[in-house]
Amino acid sequence: MISVLIADDEQPAIDELAFLLGQDPRVGVIHQAASGAEAIRLITREPVDAAFLDIHMPGLTGFDLARALQRFERRPALVFVTADEEGALEAFDLAAVDYLLKPVRTERLQRSVTRIVEALKAGASSPGAGTASSAPQPEVIAVTLGGTTRMLRRDEVRYVQAQGDYARLHTEEASYLVRVPMADLERQWADAFVRIHRSYLVAVPHLTRIRLGTEHPSVTVGAAELPVSRRLLPALRERLEHATIRPRP
Repeated sequence: MISVLIADDEQPAIDELAFLLGQDPRVGVIHQAASGAEAIRLITREPVDAAFLDIHMPGLTGFDLARALQRFERRPALVFVTADEEGALEAFDLAAVDYLLKPVRTERLQRSVTRIVEALKAGASSPGAGTASSAPQPEVIAVTLGGTTRMLRRDEVRYVQAQGDYARLHTEEASYLVRVPMADLERQWADAFVRIHRSYLVAVPHLTRIRLGTEHPSVTVGAAELPVSRRLLPALRERLEHATIRPRP
C-alpha cells in the first residue's frame, strides 16, 4: 500500500480526493495539507510515496512545491490536480507522473495510482533502489483529447504520424495531436523509435510484422500497416539487426 499527500487550499477538494483515494485498496495512509508550506513540513516529518498537488495555492503554488520537493532525498511521485489545462506542459517539465483535471473521475484517478505503483515497483527492482526518488520515471508528454489533458507515457505510443507542423501520436486506444514537429520527436526519441517514411516514426518494441523484401515494403504496428520508403530501408534494416529482429522476406 502506498502513502500519499494531498495539498490543496480548499478543504472540500481535499475531502473529495481523499474519499476517492480511500476507495482504492492500494492506497494506505492519506496525509492532508492546506498549503505548500504545510506540505513541506509534513513530508519532512513523514515521507510519502506520492503527492497530489493543486496548482493554484496561495504562497507556494503546486509548481513551487514540486520544485522544492526535488531537493528532498526521498522525492514522492508527483500528480497535479487542477481545473487549469494550461499547466500541463510545465507539469511535464517537472516529471509529473500524471495531470488530473477537476472534477476528478474515479476511473481516471485509478489510472494515476497505477502509474505511481508501477514507478515504485520499477524503483524497487533497480540496484540500490528502495525510495521513490530512485524510481526511474518513464518519459511522458502532455496531450489533450476531448478537452481533457493527460500525461501520456512514451512507451504507450506505437507510432507517430506527421501532420504539418504537428505530430499525431497513436496508441492502442486513441490518437493525440501534439504541437511538436515530428523531426523533434525523431531526435528526442531516437533510442526507441525509427523513421520509416517521411510521414511515420514507429516504436521498435511495438512492431508485430515486418515485410521489407517486397515491391511495397511495410511494417505492421498493432492493426496499422505502414509503408516503408526505399530511401529509409537501409537504416531500418540496420536498426532491426541491432534490435535482434529479423525482417520477413
